[in-house]
Order: sequence, then C-alpha cells, then structure tokens
Amino acid sequence: MLAYGLGDAGTGLAATQLGFYLFPFFTCAAGLPAFIAGALLTVIKVWDAVNDPLIGWLSDHTTSRWGPRLPWMLTAALPLGISLAAMWWVPPGGVGQRTFYYVVMAVLLMTAYTSVNLPYAALSTELTPDTAMRTRLNAARFTGSILAGLSGLIVASVVLTDGGGGYLAMGRITGTIAAVATLACCWGLAPFAKRAQRPTTNSEPAMQQLKRVLSNPRFRQVLGLYLLLWFGLQLMQVVALIWLVQVVHVPAQLSTWILLPFQIAALGGLQLWSVLSNRNGRVATLRWGAGLWILACLLSMLFPALPEGAGVLQLLPLAGLIAVVGIGAATAYLIPWSLLPDAIDADPSKPAGLYTAWMVFGQKLIIGLTMSVFGSLLSLTGYISSQGACNGALSFVEQPATALLAIRICMGLLPAVLVMLGLVVMRGWPDRGAHLQASAG
Repeated sequence: MLAYGLGDAGTGLAATQLGFYLFPFFTCAAGLPAFIAGALLTVIKVWDAVNDPLIGWLSDHTTSRWGPRLPWMLTAALPLGISLAAMWWVPPGGVGQRTFYYVVMAVLLMTAYTSVNLPYAALSTELTPDTAMRTRLNAARFTGSILAGLSGLIVASVVLTDGGGGYLAMGRITGTIAAVATLACCWGLAPFAKRAQRPTTNSEPAMQQLKRVLSNPRFRQVLGLYLLLWFGLQLMQVVALIWLVQVVHVPAQLSTWILLPFQIAALGGLQLWSVLSNRNGRVATLRWGAGLWILACLLSMLFPALPEGAGVLQLLPLAGLIAVVGIGAATAYLIPWSLLPDAIDADPSKPAGLYTAWMVFGQKLIIGLTMSVFGSLLSLTGYISSQGACNGALSFVEQPATALLAIRICMGLLPAVLVMLGLVVMRGWPDRGAHLQASAG
C-alpha cells in the first residue's frame, strides 16, 4: 500500500501544479495572451491523449522479470523530473519563441508523464483480483496523489513571491520530488510486480483489440463517468486561481494559500468515500459525493467579491466553500478508477494497459480541446492578461464584466452540469459482483 501510494505522488504533484498554476503562469510570468495560453494547454492535453493508447499497447506487450509495467516507470522517472522543472522557465525572446519552447517542453513532459502514470495505473488491476483490495489500492494511490498535491501547493505558496523566478524554483523542487517518488515506488513494488497478473499475449491485431475494448458496455459507462467528472474537476482547477484573484478579489499573495483547503478536504473526502464505497457500494457513494460537489459549484458561481482589506473572518466562508468542493470532488479521484477493474474483468484477455489508456484518452482529448475554447472565451470576453512583473502567482487586473461572468460560469455552472451528467451515465450499473457474470459484449 505504501509503495503503491508513492507511485502517484510524482504525477499527482505535477498534475496539481499544472492544473492550478500553468494557465496563470503563461498569462502572467510568461506574458502570453489568454488564447495562446489556452492553445498551449490544448497541446499538452491532446499530446497526452494521443500517446496514451500507444504507450498502453507497448506496456501490455513489454516483457521483463519485473512484469510489463515497472520498466516504463523506471525509464521515465528522471525525464519526468527534468522536464517538469524546465516547464516553469521563462526563456528569452518574444511571444513566438516562448510559445515554441513551451510546445516542445509540453511534448517531452507529457511523454514522460504518460510513461510513468499509465503503466502505474494498470497495476491496480493486476496486483490483486479482490474488489475491496483494489478500492484500497486506489485509495492509497490518490492519498499519495493528494498529499503530494498538498505539498506542491505549500511549496507554491512559499516560493511564488518572485514572479517568474518563483515559478522556476517551484519547478526545480517539484521535479526532484516527482523523480524520487517514482523511483521509490518502483523499488517498493518490484517484489509484488513479479507475481502480478499479466496481460494475455495473443496475435489479435491492435485495431481489433481496440474494437473489443470499446464494445465493452461497462467500460463505456466508466469512461463516460470519468470523462465528465474529470473535465469538471480540471476546468475548476484551471479557473480557480483566476476566480480567486480577479473575481473574488483575494489578495494575490494569499490566493495560493486559499487553495490549500481543497487538497486537505479532498484527502479527508477520499478516506470517507473509500469506507462508504466498501460499505454501501461505489455508485451510491458517488451520488452522495456528487450532490455535495454540485451544491458547492453553484455556490462558487454566486460567491460575492470580498470587500477591500478583508480580514481572516471574511475569508473563512471562502475557505469553507473550497473545502466542500474538495470533499465532493474526491469522488472523481476514487470512484471511476475503482470501477474500471470491473470492466476489465469482463474481458477474458484482461489487457489492463489498453483499457487504462483508453480510459484517459477521451478525457484528455476533450479537456485539451476545451482548454483552447476556454482561453479563446476569455480573450473574446475581454480578459486582460497581466502585464509587467507578476505579483505572486497572478497579478490582479481590473476585468470587464463579460470576462468576470465567463469566469464564474466556468467555475460553477459548467462543472455542476458535467457532474449531473456523470450521474445520468451511471444509471443501470449492476450490483456488486454482477460484472463477473457479464461479457465484454
């Protein structure tokens, strides 16, 4: 459990900081227009999506004494740390040169990220056939991820007082943590990976395998749920810092600290939903968590701007609201991944790497395209990128009313609708154990 929990620490740390800070970094420290920042996020997500099926298929067909997964994680650990650090550097030159640099670094970073994260995620199915144990493994996984994300937010809150220089320091620290945590996971899991279930090797063409995977009705449900929940969660992450500074008027130096209640509450919510999932069922638990999340989203959309010079007491309701979002959103971490092994078990060949790859392919592709739309939406509604030196992670700029409304919708209404649709997708999911009698279709 400890070793498996470490495996998502590096990639979880990277995902948290990229999710919360990369768009503000592009528009503030790097001085890029909002539509270019959104386009860069699209490059990151689309490439991350495109390389998932390839690396999943290659991972399924890798042979070694430690199984098919660990060699990929070991090889990519150091490139992950180096490219993560380099992503936060502001190179000299104009907008064109900087954009080209970030495109190249995005391709390198996401290749290393997928080479670690996808084989690692497939191990949750292969280490044990027991459903309760798989849920515990995923709880350990996302506990490590959220703790790492929390540490990343603390690091950011401390070092992001120096504009671009603070971002670079953050990148160096988190890149080191990501590489070391991945290597420690590989060392701890090596004895168990040797004995883990392995994919069935057959001569079936790759496209035929993909057709079988996508014809699995249970997998389509899990994929739909995962896509909707993570689209809502990552949209909120991208918007959160902008919402805090530009809409709610939280001082720039405090904005990074205000994000901490999300990670702390998500960690507690993860433990709560894990217990309730094993006691009452995963879909029933999803309904409780999603209801809390939807309520918090709608309240976020309506939250008023703070008065100038707001004190600690006036910040408490805001911190409480962010914590409620974290508790509800913890279901997005746990439930889809705990349901995925049910869909994989329905396939006699059990190609976990391939299923895992397509699990994240659709999610990343659609989110990547949506991030481009989000950046363009801000530009079209008149959003003004920070100009001059950054004050902390993001400088406050007086924004037009149209841009403020777009930010509120992206922070509240859209995520709430996506989570509701996720509940609709899961209607008709079988009772515990019913998937064992099902076929892949």
